[in-house]
Amino acid sequence: MSLMDYLLTLLKGLPVTLSLSVAGIITACIFAIGLSLLLTSNRWYITKPIKAYIIAFTGTPLLVQLFLIYYGPAQFSFIKDNLPTLWSLLSSPWFCAYLALTLNSAAYTTQIFYGALKAVPNGQWQACAALGMNKIQTLKIVLPYALKRALSSYSNEVIFVVKGTALASTITLMDVMGYNQFLNGRYYDFSILILTGCIYLVINGLLSVIMRLIERRALRFERI
Repeated sequence: MSLMDYLLTLLKGLPVTLSLSVAGIITACIFAIGLSLLLTSNRWYITKPIKAYIIAFTGTPLLVQLFLIYYGPAQFSFIKDNLPTLWSLLSSPWFCAYLALTLNSAAYTTQIFYGALKAVPNGQWQACAALGMNKIQTLKIVLPYALKRALSSYSNEVIFVVKGTALASTITLMDVMGYNQFLNGRYYDFSILILTGCIYLVINGLLSVIMRLIERRALRFERI
């Protein structure tokens, strides 16, 4: 096969890689914003479970989490027998990869967003309190500011999610990495790995540019 044939075959996995990346990034971001707000409640019965979830998902490898979600439910027959809708979702490789990426990324993103909220100067919290705002009204003012300041760190997390999709091929999903393994198994050609690396490099390069533009636009108030 020529290099062009290799490239065209690898690109067949691009829709799976991109769909996993986009769905995982959006869902994890929304989930992380909610968890970050809940962490500000300072109620132990809310914050402790969230912190336990963050420790569990940041302290274990993404590959282990992926295997647990994909192979774990099959060990419990009551899920298959009594929860057919849940079983149909958990028996789908794409959904399991999406769920693992989302939960993993949301844990790291919550740390980033909550850290940004805590880094907001006390003066801003006190100014809102002086104006008679309650907690929810204060968060509406403070949260957008904190999220803008967190964009730089969050850009790295977005790149990690795209890289993490390469693990989806371990549960039979045919993404770019899956087609890479398929081609390598048949032709054992080093150029296939180089082409695969170039595809991920282009995707992450474009994402980096987009995130830098968003960050620049979001923080333009600092340059006025």
